[in-house]
Amino acid sequence: MSETGGCAMCQRMCPLSFEEAQEVLASREETGRARVTADETFDPARDAWPGSMVPALVPNESGQLVATKLIWGFDAPNGSRAVFNTRIETALAQLRDGRGMWAGAIAHGRCLVPVRAFYEGHATERVKSERTGKPVRRQYRFLMPGAKAFLLAGVCQDGKLSIVTCEPNAAVAPVHNRMPLVLGPGESSIWLGPNFEMLADRSRVRLISEPER
Repeated sequence: MSETGGCAMCQRMCPLSFEEAQEVLASREETGRARVTADETFDPARDAWPGSMVPALVPNESGQLVATKLIWGFDAPNGSRAVFNTRIETALAQLRDGRGMWAGAIAHGRCLVPVRAFYEGHATERVKSERTGKPVRRQYRFLMPGAKAFLLAGVCQDGKLSIVTCEPNAAVAPVHNRMPLVLGPGESSIWLGPNFEMLADRSRVRLISEPER
């Protein structure tokens, strides 16, 4: 479930493969720029959902980024379904208080999730399900213009991953009332550094959307 319950946010994304994530790191080390030769078509079979194993980039003990695989979803404190989103506002409040579900992960487990796209279901638009024929939320695919891949801010702990969310920007707001915390060019080091709180406002991040069907 999402941390707030209700209409689920960011519960589907198209991550890079583990090999593509390693390619990103290799090109970054060799050229100073992250590049990937990702396929530009979208195959639903490659999409990740809560419970999926997702490639992520995490700093090792020396601060160097390495690729790893994490299970998308933290164990809920009350033993219910896994929690797969982390509100940045809640995490920052718990960090200041020094307690709470996200206090440790936001302090010590910030990570990067390389994706080609993420999806959100529209609050009111409906389409017929191809499987059941019943009305379901129309899904919108969000991309970063001019980029084959981009980064989402995540937190991890004990092999588990949660996607950090924030208030939507102008691109996402017509579809959903939350969005993943999308990192723009040059912002990955800020998210992993001490001043990450400044990234809570995503109004300047450029995204484009397209209905899946």
